[in-house]
Amino acid sequence: MDIAAGTVEAALVRVSEVFYSLQGEARTVGWPTVFIRLSGCPLRCRYCDTTYAYTGGEVRSVDQLMTAVAAYRPRHVTVTGGEPLAQRGCLSLLTALCDSGYEVSLETSGALDVAGVDPRVVKVMDLKTPDSGESHRNRYENLAYLGLQDQVKFVIGSRHDYEWACHIIREFALSERCEVLLSPVHGVIDPRDLAQWMLDDRVAARFQIQLHKVLWGDTPGR
Repeated sequence: MDIAAGTVEAALVRVSEVFYSLQGEARTVGWPTVFIRLSGCPLRCRYCDTTYAYTGGEVRSVDQLMTAVAAYRPRHVTVTGGEPLAQRGCLSLLTALCDSGYEVSLETSGALDVAGVDPRVVKVMDLKTPDSGESHRNRYENLAYLGLQDQVKFVIGSRHDYEWACHIIREFALSERCEVLLSPVHGVIDPRDLAQWMLDDRVAARFQIQLHKVLWGDTPGR
């Protein structure tokens, strides 16, 4: 049953996990949030911390997921992965969540087309830096679909990554288009180094640390 290829009805998705935690990143950091992690990803970032979601998972209907989400009585819901947009049913899921009145965000790599994403969804697009090994997969056409409610995230693993990100921010005037986030790769570079680089260069971006890593380390489902 090849859901990623769209050979089943769009109302089905393959789910790695559904869990309730604090949002660890982006604009709603710290808010209690229901996370729906979809399985599968066409990218293989070197620093990926959710490799368990590359494969497996359980096929569930959007209706089943709506029931599961409602049990938590949340305000915020995040659809993540893997790469959620690798499954056609992700678009139906996002729209259903918005229709139910949740504040919905989508965590996506930016390597797949976001044109079909419901405009009510906050897109958190992770443009891949050189150290990820996947920067050649960035789909810069997606930037045209971003607005002030959306965010572009750069995960920084080195000084080279940082300088590359600054170049992309300037080239595409990202700070005028949406919110820009810079985040250090957990355990790879000292967050204080990235913070100081940003202060020295007066970068028009927001520094962030992954809150969930500070609280729970690499524990899955947190």
